[in-house]
Amino acid sequence: MSSKLMSEELFADKRTGFFIYLFVEAIMFTTLFATYLIYTPPQTGPRPGELFEWQTTLLASIFLISSSGTLLISEKGLNERKMKLIMTGVVITFLLGAGFMYFEIEEFRKFITEGHVVSTNNFLSAYYVLVGLHAVHVTFGLGWMIVLLVQGRLLPFNLFKEKHKIFNYYWHFVDAIWIVILLVVYIPYLF
Repeated sequence: MSSKLMSEELFADKRTGFFIYLFVEAIMFTTLFATYLIYTPPQTGPRPGELFEWQTTLLASIFLISSSGTLLISEKGLNERKMKLIMTGVVITFLLGAGFMYFEIEEFRKFITEGHVVSTNNFLSAYYVLVGLHAVHVTFGLGWMIVLLVQGRLLPFNLFKEKHKIFNYYWHFVDAIWIVILLVVYIPYLF
């Protein structure tokens, strides 16, 4: 059996395992969305419309959703075997993801300094867990991109390509979760 064929089979196994992981993540987020919907709006304490600011939500969304678009630059580089294009796409995606995290951290900081902490009411507890877990996933993705930048310099192209494709699935999943967060958590209370 050739090493290329073995590599493709191994990648297929990794991809299957990763899709199972994403399915489990989707179930977890579905549970958190259901919890959020049960406790929102709260009976006491601040309501979502009193806390959320459309400007922050819009800017954060532009940064994160754009990052999926810039990841396509990197994917094009993978298809054309152009490392410079791949790295450019990863770096731009990283910067946009970091910009998103700035707005998320700033939103959390603002709420907490105003006294709207996780123990204020069930709505805020559900909000912090759901949106916070998504932010953790983005932060993990940012770290993964740093690893990809290093691996792009060290690994043979075919192995790097496999690792990059798996990362692409993860990042697009994180972006899709953000779109659902927008639709469920923010938009109903912004307008």
